[in-house]
Amino acid sequence: MSEPVDRVYNRIATLRADRGVTRRELAEALAVHYQTVGYLERGEYSPSLHLALQIARYFDVPLEFVFSLDPFTPLGSEGR
Repeated sequence: MSEPVDRVYNRIATLRADRGVTRRELAEALAVHYQTVGYLERGEYSPSLHLALQIARYFDVPLEFVFSLDPFTPLGSEGR
């Protein structure tokens, strides 16, 4: 049996950059402190299910596009 996974990988910073959204703008939309967004992006904090769903809704993408238990491959390289 594999060991438990306690890291949640995410694409928040990539999505923010692609859409021109600042940490403060995202934080305000989610009703969290802007530093929380930074902690999430760096993997220092794992979001609650509710917050994860809010983030996916904000970017209008499926939850699994934003969060994963496995490291993401860079966007655009999936089909190579």
